[in-house]
Amino acid sequence: MKELVKVSLKYGVIAGLFGSTLLLALYYMDRHPLLIPVFIDFRLILFGIFIFFTLREIRDYYQSGILYFWQGIFSSFLFTVSFAILSSLIMAVFIWAVPDFLNAYITLSIQQLKSLPSEVIERIGKDVYNRNLELLPATHGFDLAFLYFWQSFMISLFISIILSVILRRQPKT
Repeated sequence: MKELVKVSLKYGVIAGLFGSTLLLALYYMDRHPLLIPVFIDFRLILFGIFIFFTLREIRDYYQSGILYFWQGIFSSFLFTVSFAILSSLIMAVFIWAVPDFLNAYITLSIQQLKSLPSEVIERIGKDVYNRNLELLPATHGFDLAFLYFWQSFMISLFISIILSVILRRQPKT
């Protein structure tokens, strides 16, 4: 159990630093990372790669080729916790140090909302659309960091389940 925690946290911290670097790089390449749709978010690939190597290292080097589903899920959860905490903290510090990150997010989000076709606005509801337009200027850095934290868990959940099933090996009876 000690190795499971240690390996998961190690890979989570490495992925958190790498993910934060990607986040900042995207921002400076004029692609605001929080406005990229979740289904093409870089965390999909990042989590897939790092969770795969985390589970494989635990299974092959510390558990003699045996990995139960619950160990895979638990390890993936620890990985995600360490990734989400580290990357969200780095994002919060970055937003505090570079307020243009938050301002760009608000401006670009308002532009995105205003460019929606009328049929999309009707589908989501005029009230919801207007409420979102009104609330966007009041967005804080903590809101963005928490959104990133929460999205990391949602993205990781599905990847964790899939990889835990694929990489699990049980002892032969």
